[in-house]
Amino acid sequence: MFLEHRHQQWPKRGWIEVICGSMFSGKTEELIRRLKRAQIAKLKVEIFKPKIDNRYSEAQIVSHNANAIVSTAVHTSSEILSHIGTCEIVGIDEAQFFDDALPAVCTQLANSGVRVVVAGLDMDFTGKPFGSMPQLLSIAEYITKVHAICMHCGELAHNSHRLAADNAQILVGEKESYVPLCRSCFNTVYMPKNNG
Repeated sequence: MFLEHRHQQWPKRGWIEVICGSMFSGKTEELIRRLKRAQIAKLKVEIFKPKIDNRYSEAQIVSHNANAIVSTAVHTSSEILSHIGTCEIVGIDEAQFFDDALPAVCTQLANSGVRVVVAGLDMDFTGKPFGSMPQLLSIAEYITKVHAICMHCGELAHNSHRLAADNAQILVGEKESYVPLCRSCFNTVYMPKNNG
């Protein structure tokens, strides 16, 4: 009786969780793990990714080790709001590729009682904050930073070093285009090129 009364008084509580790190650190894997647990619990889940990310699948979020979950690809973050319905959890992958409205969309969802789980690169290939990830990190209740292993020395890595000769901030790629590096190896490999 008390629980029924309590739920009538207070609205559903939402929040924002951000999973961040470098390429090959397990961000998407962790996102999928959280969303699949929610599905097992019979919660209503909607999952989104940017249309630009079609590396593995048009209709799924797929981790680098081939773990997958069905998703909806959208062009803009505001499109997410038109697909929500009565869902309880929203998952968003590759947040760094979305437009600047994504933090406002996530805030609107959380304020309406939705749990929002977002994964993305916190830094681009030059080591600078990427897209709207800094804003998402500042408004999130929960942050998980995951690490890859440095391909040069084997230490924990948090930088995504680009192998391809392309200076555009956004270059969707996999192992042929990026390797994870620790701070020391990234400074040795990237910084001389950047400053020279």
